[in-house]
Amino acid sequence: MYDQRVKDAIKFAVTAFVLAGGKSSRMGSDKAFLQLGDETLLSRALLTAGAVAGEVRIVGNARKFAAFGEVIEDAYRGQGPLGGIHAALASSPTELNLVLAVDLPFVGREFLQYLLLRAHESDAIVTVPRAGGGLQPLCAAYRCGFAEVAERSLRAGNNKIDSLFATVQTCVIEEDELVRAGFSAEMFRNLNTPEDLEKAKSLRSGSES
Repeated sequence: MYDQRVKDAIKFAVTAFVLAGGKSSRMGSDKAFLQLGDETLLSRALLTAGAVAGEVRIVGNARKFAAFGEVIEDAYRGQGPLGGIHAALASSPTELNLVLAVDLPFVGREFLQYLLLRAHESDAIVTVPRAGGGLQPLCAAYRCGFAEVAERSLRAGNNKIDSLFATVQTCVIEEDELVRAGFSAEMFRNLNTPEDLEKAKSLRSGSES
């Protein structure tokens, strides 16, 4: 559908941001440093995002993550993932940006490339998949204009992301499209608890056997 030159051009017009600033309260330890196979969730996310974007940055605590790459800290601290998305977009050198949560280890580069191609061919401010009955705003493509929308919401004390999509042009990649393109909604399985991690380890080992 797209030749490699188009894919490369899009890659180097995109900045990717790995959201690693969550409290990990249900997990009991920092999710970014959890081991899955022979890599941490952070290293896995950085490698995956780096395969489809010209530059990758981490959104989180600079003291914690500075050894792993360029770090962007939230301007609106303690306001959840929307604060991280705002910080990413407000600092980005590119118009188109990829946001990926650190705890989505089953999202692969093929899907991220598909997501960015869809975002590139659209004028939408947000390109976001819908799976499992809900939108996936922490695995989505954002244009920089969303930073202003996020900031207004954060200033008003509203940290909800999905509700903001109705206020901007949004391209939703529906689940039936994902299936037709060869992707499974299971890739959006995130890791919040030790039980989630153990299940992920089991799924990973099963896929490798």
